[in-house]
Amino acid sequence: MAKLVLIRHGQSEWNLANKFTGWVDVDLSEKGVEEAKAAGNKIKESGLKFDYAYTSVLKRAIKTLHYVLEESDQLWIPETKTWRLNERHYGALQGLNKKETAEKYGDDQVHIWRRSYDVLPPLLDADAEGSAVKDPRYANLDPNIVPGGENLKVTLERVMPFWEDQVAPKLLDGKNVIIAAHGNSLRALSKYIERISDDDIMDLEMATGEPVVYDFDDKLNMTNKTKLGK
Repeated sequence: MAKLVLIRHGQSEWNLANKFTGWVDVDLSEKGVEEAKAAGNKIKESGLKFDYAYTSVLKRAIKTLHYVLEESDQLWIPETKTWRLNERHYGALQGLNKKETAEKYGDDQVHIWRRSYDVLPPLLDADAEGSAVKDPRYANLDPNIVPGGENLKVTLERVMPFWEDQVAPKLLDGKNVIIAAHGNSLRALSKYIERISDDDIMDLEMATGEPVVYDFDDKLNMTNKTKLGK
């Protein structure tokens, strides 16, 4: 039956610098490029073939998808970019060093901001520097739905229309899909696909550049999950 591959982008420059990234459009690091290429080779070795590809509107995910498809000889397949696959918006934390933020607010508070399901980070004002409201990527969106900060719960609510409108119908039609996106947008999808509880989702990690393969039955119930290790 249909297969879905989720892959978190390769290491970004801000992953390397230990900064909160969110919707900031940060590029891949050299290691991230190599991770993306290695993932493409793993996919090629596995024999996985895709009918459709999806990614966010942030270049670390877009480039990861392109490296993966190029290395697996599938760069030609239809591709769609959507803001709904963006990383979780980290609000006013974006651009801050995680270690320094923990020293200022305490490890427990930062852990809650990073990993809890329904606690919001400090919000970024719509008129603040770096606000997504001013970004041309989102010019066609109602400013009221452009976030100033998100938790995983809000991220899941944002991702689900994309899943229901785009991905689920293709999987039900027997098509194979690859999604290259971000740690938290993919954690949100995994929560839904695997029916992970609000508490247990805090422990789910998405490694950079590691393809996760889901198999489904004809009613879109997950039947198997496999990681193509680095």
